[in-house]
Amino acid sequence: MAFKLSEEFKTKAEKLCAKYPRRDAALIPLLHELQKEAGYVAEEGMDALALFLELPYSRVKAVATFYTMFNREPAGKYHLQVCRNISCHMAGAEGLLERLRAALGIAEGETTKDGLFTLSAVECLGACGSAPVMQVNDDYFENLTGEKLDVILEELKHGKYPSQK
Repeated sequence: MAFKLSEEFKTKAEKLCAKYPRRDAALIPLLHELQKEAGYVAEEGMDALALFLELPYSRVKAVATFYTMFNREPAGKYHLQVCRNISCHMAGAEGLLERLRAALGIAEGETTKDGLFTLSAVECLGACGSAPVMQVNDDYFENLTGEKLDVILEELKHGKYPSQK
């Protein structure tokens, strides 16, 4: 059976498309909505979105695969994305990545066996002035140190979403 966009998704999509001069201009916001609904952007979802927007599948896939913000596979409950661009790198991001790999027992692009964490190294989170930075789902954690990182992980492991101090 073919993948179908939910009626709720279609309703949101029509409202989003109405905000733009052309329907295809809503592609990125709609990919975000698709990811919110499914947890990731699957091939079938891209195909259904292409049909909905009357776009070639190749265009939808090109956008979804270009941007690191779109997960191509299911991610853990907490998606840890560590910026590795120059400002964050110079401020110690590699050490934070090493600390996360060791603490979680996974490499970049992997998810812990319990499904709690997915670890990613990303090119830029746009917060160079407060490097190093990590994004957890939709929230930023800035000016990170190893100690701050340990606290964040412990709170997440115990179901408490950390405050951004």
